[in-house]
Amino acid sequence: MRVHFNNQGNLRNFRSFVESLDFSEPQKLEITTHDKWITVHPANLVLTAALAIKVGRSNSVILGKVPDTGRYLDRMGLYKLTKTKSPFEYREKEPAGRFVPLSVIRTAEDQSRFIADMIPLLHLSEENATIVKYVIGELVRNVLEHAKASEGAIVAAQYYRKTNRVSIGICDTGIGLWKSLQTYWSPKTDAEALNLALTPGVTGTTRREGGSSENAGAGLFFIKSIAKITRNYFAIYSGSAEYTLHKHDKRVSAPRLFADPAQDPHNETGDAPSLNGTLVAVDITLDETPELKQLLTGIGEVYDRAIRERKRVKYHEPRFI
Repeated sequence: MRVHFNNQGNLRNFRSFVESLDFSEPQKLEITTHDKWITVHPANLVLTAALAIKVGRSNSVILGKVPDTGRYLDRMGLYKLTKTKSPFEYREKEPAGRFVPLSVIRTAEDQSRFIADMIPLLHLSEENATIVKYVIGELVRNVLEHAKASEGAIVAAQYYRKTNRVSIGICDTGIGLWKSLQTYWSPKTDAEALNLALTPGVTGTTRREGGSSENAGAGLFFIKSIAKITRNYFAIYSGSAEYTLHKHDKRVSAPRLFADPAQDPHNETGDAPSLNGTLVAVDITLDETPELKQLLTGIGEVYDRAIRERKRVKYHEPRFI
């Protein structure tokens, strides 16, 4: 397998990163970088880390000349997952560098520990901390409950003070969305499974509309909606399917929330290099705007309305005896 970090590694360009992946020779991993400058979103980082953990440290290597900005890979802990010795000397973290390095989460206790470590490092207000806790909790819960990933979930986060934005990525090398939804929803393709996973009320634990009391099938929908309302990007990748939510234009009025992911401005493909597992990433601007304060109410209303509509359509379908 081969992963390349270029100088446009933000979530807006996640599709380009995915298209550059090479999953041939699955027993080894080679990581290369742009020779002058790299930009690495937590999404790109956790996917690479997940692959490195899957093949093992002795089979993972970082090749070629790595620019000084590659120091970020060292700080985030990627070199520790490969057999390549870091070329960078240790430096005290700059005050502006607020990040949470790569962390492996296998249990609920690991999840609690990660969140407890992350919140103080990001210096967030209580309200914003609640949002980040929710996002991390939902993403990790999906992995622990559905992915069946022996290596657990790999998580990383980065806070950008200038834009007051937090970027979060989580990846696993489990069974993927298609297999997770087969028992109750039988999607025909990875793309269909991905769209089902983003639809409120769909969960891999039951065919019941709206899910169960323990799992409402709303986690990914909520997180995508948080990104949309804060006018940011969201991406999800599993099997050969990839979906990226576009940033909502600031010149346009407050974003509307849709239950159907196809109604959101986005790009998607069902022909990506096939990832054995699932990756989810989100950017969230933490400005305390009226839109953000109304977030939970708005999402809740759309979710309830979507479930009622799905039930109405279902019960009006013709039945053949």
